Amino acid sequence: MAALIVAIFVLGYVAIVFEHPLKLNKSGTALLTGVLCWTAYALGGGPHATGEAFQSHVAELSGILFFLLGAMTIVELVDAHDGFQLITSRITTLSRRKLLVIVALLGFFLSAVLDNLTTSIFMMSLIRKLVRDEDDRMYYGGIVIIAANSGGAWSPVGDVTTTMLWIGGQITSTNLIKQLIIPSLVSVIVPVVWSALRMKGTVTRPLAIDDESAAPSTPLDRKIVLFTGIGALLFVPVFKSVTHLPPFMGVLFGLGVLWTVTELIHKTKPDEHRGALTVAGALQRVDSPSILFFLGILLAIAVLEDIGLLRSLAELMDRTIGNVDVITVCVGLSSAVIDNVPLVGATQGMYPLTTFPTDHHFWTFLAYCAGTGGSILIIGSAAGIAVMGLQRISFGWYVRKFSLPALLGYVSGALTYLALTAAGM
Repeated sequence: MAALIVAIFVLGYVAIVFEHPLKLNKSGTALLTGVLCWTAYALGGGPHATGEAFQSHVAELSGILFFLLGAMTIVELVDAHDGFQLITSRITTLSRRKLLVIVALLGFFLSAVLDNLTTSIFMMSLIRKLVRDEDDRMYYGGIVIIAANSGGAWSPVGDVTTTMLWIGGQITSTNLIKQLIIPSLVSVIVPVVWSALRMKGTVTRPLAIDDESAAPSTPLDRKIVLFTGIGALLFVPVFKSVTHLPPFMGVLFGLGVLWTVTELIHKTKPDEHRGALTVAGALQRVDSPSILFFLGILLAIAVLEDIGLLRSLAELMDRTIGNVDVITVCVGLSSAVIDNVPLVGATQGMYPLTTFPTDHHFWTFLAYCAGTGGSILIIGSAAGIAVMGLQRISFGWYVRKFSLPALLGYVSGALTYLALTAAGM
């Protein structure tokens, strides 16, 4: 049974990689892969036992999908009101290199406050307002993935894995920020320099729309929606910390607030103008195939976790390698292919706090490696999967353009962390 599930997963993975030559949409392939993996599991392990396992995973997966749907709707609503103009109007440079640095820094620090998934969605909406050429957008999308993952690694709310370690008591927020902000920044700087050396010239801005009927919101409306939308996203980690409810509840709360606000500010406008400026209109524009792609990938990975393959992988590295620093680096490299959440969960189960106490350098290094290693491949992180769907970036294109600089950044940041730890900093 396990061999069949792995074979289905590998075939699906290959089909996603070669999406364009095969002319198969990756969302459909991901859904087929996820459903077939669970079907093989059910036929091999018994429907009753499999049903119980599936129900436990559905709760987690639905939370992620609701979070994604809520965040994308908020961003779409801000975009519909042209709220991003307040930000893009302050970014005046047309230089490809300067814009690359701005995008990287903005994504890096924003991800630490929000999280890497929300940041990637938000940043891609900004890039659409700043860059007209599709090839340029893809390059900036690659940097967004790296910056969002690196920015999330040094914050307890920036990545699911750092949140897991924080809640589990393996790390504290103060120590995490102090120990990882420099290595994480290095892991961004290296790919940015790599890419900047290969970029020259200027970008072309999208054509401005002067037709008021196309954007019937007022400047005041734009400010209200922008600040309410950003406030709703920033409130998510606060909501989670105070209520201990899942993050998607915070996003849905923010969406509900923004929904109410937009209904109130547009209540006197004609229906033909209100349609595009409401949540109902934004939901029609949300990229549903990307959400379904996300669902398929997560379903397939959940099966690998349930059959014990990921835990076996972690235990195999523990037996064959032994050195915890090397194991941690390998976990980060593995997260480029396999979701980092079950890998970190398996590692937490292997090493209790009696072995490595809170804020031991092993846990901090694990937070860095698991958070940034997913940038090496585009399907290695939630941010990568989101950008892959939003910007239609192919797996092969990302491998050719960004896998090597992402790997160099990952290794450089890891060496920086080990050097700082050895120096007692």
